[in-house]
Amino acid sequence: MSLVLPALLLFLLGNLFAGLWRVHRGPTPADRMLSALLIGSTSVAAVLVLAEWQQLPALRVASLLVVMLAAVISIAFAAIAQASAGSPGPPDPKAGER
Repeated sequence: MSLVLPALLLFLLGNLFAGLWRVHRGPTPADRMLSALLIGSTSVAAVLVLAEWQQLPALRVASLLVVMLAAVISIAFAAIAQASAGSPGPPDPKAGER
């Protein structure tokens, strides 16, 4: 068991570097954002593995903060994408009145 957690951590760090490459080389903004969200999930897993390996419970709290940040970033990206696509958003109730 002593080598399983460090090996898993190295595997997750390799995935993080692959995700960073995809963010840099992504063909579309949506691909880049999806990769950034996956980086957030992978970094949470890496921090949780590190917390278990080093027996540091404070890192579990840090991983929760990363999850919350990733959720806010995904909502912001969806709002920006909707605004740039020209979507009107929710219907205006006064639009039918003249």
